[in-house]
Amino acid sequence: MGAADVIGDRNGGAAVSGPGRGGVRPDGAGPLLVTKVRDLTGPGLTTRFRMEATDLGIPVRVPDGRTLFVFGDTFEEARVGGGWWRSPVGLYSTTTRLDEGVVWSGAVGGEHARQLRAYEHDNPLFTTVLPSDVVLVDGALFLHVTVHRGWGHVLWSEIWRSDDSGANWRDTGARFPGNAHGGLFQMLTWELGEDGHVHAYSTGFGRNGPVLLHRVRSNSLADPTAYEPWGHREGAWAWGNPPTPVLGGGFGELCLRRLDGHWLLVCFNAADARIEALVMDHPTADLTRAHRRTLIHAAPWGQEDDTHVAQPYGGYVIPGSRLDDLHLTVSQWRTGPEGRPYRVMQFRVRGLDAPDPSATSGTS
Repeated sequence: MGAADVIGDRNGGAAVSGPGRGGVRPDGAGPLLVTKVRDLTGPGLTTRFRMEATDLGIPVRVPDGRTLFVFGDTFEEARVGGGWWRSPVGLYSTTTRLDEGVVWSGAVGGEHARQLRAYEHDNPLFTTVLPSDVVLVDGALFLHVTVHRGWGHVLWSEIWRSDDSGANWRDTGARFPGNAHGGLFQMLTWELGEDGHVHAYSTGFGRNGPVLLHRVRSNSLADPTAYEPWGHREGAWAWGNPPTPVLGGGFGELCLRRLDGHWLLVCFNAADARIEALVMDHPTADLTRAHRRTLIHAAPWGQEDDTHVAQPYGGYVIPGSRLDDLHLTVSQWRTGPEGRPYRVMQFRVRGLDAPDPSATSGTS
């Protein structure tokens, strides 16, 4: 099985035009100013790390002050399947002026970006391991990863931990079956709240499912039995009820972060072929009424601009962002025989404002 066959098509080949140009929401909200800052990976940018083709780039501020970016399936040459295959890998940055573009200061593994944990791809049990999200809790990094047999067929997910700013990782032993909660606990994003809980939105790798919400105490991240679902039963929403979708549709990558006193969920809305942002006052707010903006639309190849990207996915918040000056890593992969470009880019979004509290109060 070749690497291109293994990874599959993250966005189902979707490269359709989005509804309208210019980033303006049809309900009359003000325009967003969305600009591409730069490519972050590719020839000349990450060649020295032997990783000219990669995706995701999930960022987290680590205890030593640097920012770690965690990438998915990675290849030495600038195409999918091109040489030394690893996943996940990590690059560090000391960039403080995000508007000037993220630059790399080093890699996990030294001169060349090595896999965060050693395993062989295409082994008899599984094919690859892909990262979902990473969170910093009490000085330790926790990385949720999914174990695939072929891309999208998730056998299980697990949690890795690093106590040295991402230089070394160990398996915590936490396991979640691939079919947990109807397959909607495969790809997740998480963030620590002021209440001592880590809140986690999740969905499946099929890009055709809704979003669920769980919470777990910050000292129990590696205990699968400690994850408490948010659900609706007998006319009321409550923790501990069977999990109920909090956002309907078909979603891919998710990124939940606290910014400027609000909670921000950036998600790849695969059903509508766009990257969106939802701003709320707390994770249990009614997401159907959240302040929701489209940041990037999909577009055909050759018809791209700052707000329209061919075959986009991801959308991860770079530390140092503000709600009104948001920086994201966005992935792009031109599927097909050539397998390029397959890269991570940086986008800047200005004009994303806070919600009206009256519009986001209450629960889902």
